[in-house]
Amino acid sequence: MQLGFVFSTAPHGSASGREGLDALLAASAFCETISVFFIGDGVMQLIDGQRPSTVLSRDYIASFKMLPLCDVEDIYICQASLTARGMGDAARVLTGEVLEREHIQAKLARCDRILHF
Repeated sequence: MQLGFVFSTAPHGSASGREGLDALLAASAFCETISVFFIGDGVMQLIDGQRPSTVLSRDYIASFKMLPLCDVEDIYICQASLTARGMGDAARVLTGEVLEREHIQAKLARCDRILHF
């Protein structure tokens, strides 16, 4: 079974990103085929150098670096989302394949189950 994890919310203001990362790391212990997608405001989860303590939030962003260590290698980032947020050249905590929206949709269609955060 192929699981898809979609991150589409900003990192601060809700616990959605942190909860998604926790679920992703837990699933990686049991599932061999996991794809991770960063779309919409979810691309902001990848901005390197964030200081969440200034907005009274927990620092979990750097934990995305653990994904390759957990054999999660299918990581996709939406080009249109990066461009819309002026993040084309921003430093990221995680590298992934930057794809156009149509290619993201095609990759998502291959997933048997999709969890959205």
